[in-house]
Amino acid sequence: MYKEGDEVPDDCGSREEWTLLFWTSLAVIVPVIITLWCSAQRSKRKTHMKDFFRKSKHGWHYTDLFNKPTYCCVCSQHILQGAFCDCCGVCADEQCLRRADRILLCKEIMAPCGPGGGMEHRWVRGNVPLASYCAVCRQQCGTQPKLCDFRCVWCQNTVHDDCMASLPDADQCELGEFHSLIIPPHYLYQVNKLRRRQPEEYSQLASCCGSGWTPVLVLANTRSGNNMGEALLGEFRTVLNPVQVFDLSELNPSKALQLCTLLPPGSVRVLVCGGDGTVGWVLDAIDTMKLKGGVRGTPERSLWNRFSGTSSMPRWSKWTGGSVRCSHCDNNDQHIHCSFRSGKCRWLQKACTFGNQRPLTHMKRTAQVLSMNNYFSVGPDALMALNFHTHRRENASFFSSRIVNKTVYFLYGTKDCLVQECKDLDKRIELELDGERVALPSLEGIIVCNIGYWGGGCRLWEGMGDEPCPPTRLDDGLLEVVGVFGSFHCAQIQVKLANPVRLGQAHTVRLVLKSSKMPMQVDGEPWAQGPCTITITHKTQALMLYHSAEQTDDDDDESSASETESPTPHDSPRPPGPASARA
Repeated sequence: MYKEGDEVPDDCGSREEWTLLFWTSLAVIVPVIITLWCSAQRSKRKTHMKDFFRKSKHGWHYTDLFNKPTYCCVCSQHILQGAFCDCCGVCADEQCLRRADRILLCKEIMAPCGPGGGMEHRWVRGNVPLASYCAVCRQQCGTQPKLCDFRCVWCQNTVHDDCMASLPDADQCELGEFHSLIIPPHYLYQVNKLRRRQPEEYSQLASCCGSGWTPVLVLANTRSGNNMGEALLGEFRTVLNPVQVFDLSELNPSKALQLCTLLPPGSVRVLVCGGDGTVGWVLDAIDTMKLKGGVRGTPERSLWNRFSGTSSMPRWSKWTGGSVRCSHCDNNDQHIHCSFRSGKCRWLQKACTFGNQRPLTHMKRTAQVLSMNNYFSVGPDALMALNFHTHRRENASFFSSRIVNKTVYFLYGTKDCLVQECKDLDKRIELELDGERVALPSLEGIIVCNIGYWGGGCRLWEGMGDEPCPPTRLDDGLLEVVGVFGSFHCAQIQVKLANPVRLGQAHTVRLVLKSSKMPMQVDGEPWAQGPCTITITHKTQALMLYHSAEQTDDDDDESSASETESPTPHDSPRPPGPASARA
């Protein structure tokens, strides 16, 4: 014992310091070790799960929390953490996942007809959709807090456990409400047995699918927008045959469109989910395969967009997620029926680039050919798109929200308002419309439009001015050319506080970039371009599906103007002539 005033030995003080240091280090190191061990185990488990999902016949998706009461299809216990199949709807917790993969079958993309000559139901027990009703007694299903009731993965009909015995033996699956969009498994089974595989044979096989059968192929780019692609693909796999749904981040559209060669000519509709660049990618693939008037006929094209906030083509066709819907349509597939066909001109853009060969009098020319579907621009909007795409390639995970994407665009636009990298455009570019030189004012950007919308829903040509102007149409063989004074002017146009400068309409547009580099973009795909000559001419016409949804006030004004000033989509295009409506 030490009394007051006694000196404490140095070894005792150092012992206390070492003890405190030990426990402090232990308190820091142990949680770090546990965290690292958990991360390693989670990564290892994730690798095993990914490998298991890749080999499985189910379309498993792992989730940490189900958004509704869910029960395991194997042990019937309530689960919060587990996996579900987006094709057949089977759910299982982690312990029962491998057993569920063995004993529970998924949708068969190819199977023979049943004993009665039709298609049998494929029932899955439990986890029926909310507010579903029994096909026998017409009472609500799935109301009990347990694994109960059945759902057919093809026709989506639901039946109570007690009513299952009341179903007639001759009851066949008719594929439900969307039978005209689904490729039945028995059709692919019969196609696989064909030897010659001639178009006439496909048409004969299609007779068993009913009249008005127009199967749809869904091509989605999950890298577009704010990561809504995975959920969207899951919705389509639930309703359609999984062989009809393709993820363009994993499969090239040329390979996906090979399925068109197994279907009757002219009966296929292609549904493109993504941005303007994705739409052009698919249309170029169709041209490359020579489906138009070639191998098996032209598939009809339906453009629809749910996860890219700056796309313009889906806004024209009213397939965008923000557009007004039909009052009697409840989900995605029903909107495909509410549409009519319309022609859309596609344009060929040829850029002749001058290389830096010596001497200057013998400069080498290299030509690059691109397809333009919606718009071409040079100036501040292309500069913002170029900066955005450059940084998104470097850090793709950051650009996963529509709000974040628009905020980044706003920041780049604000920066350009201060720097003005594209000023004096009129001194660096010459513009010709149908061979006639156009005198340019002091602009910073030029936009060549094939459709009425630009910049995520802004109508450039009509604008908000009172001066008369020819209407815009996709099938008239004319391009609308406008100019902007800078990034701030673009922002004013977006909020309808200003109008662009109308430069004219033309069948052929020619731009000559005389010096320096300028940012350019075609359908949202930007690049930096040196001195060149760009010529935009008509290439072909693609058949589109125009959504006949209820219209907003702006759309009513546009439609009324179209009724009085323009013919129907199937009328002949306007005859060639000089550029018109010069500002």
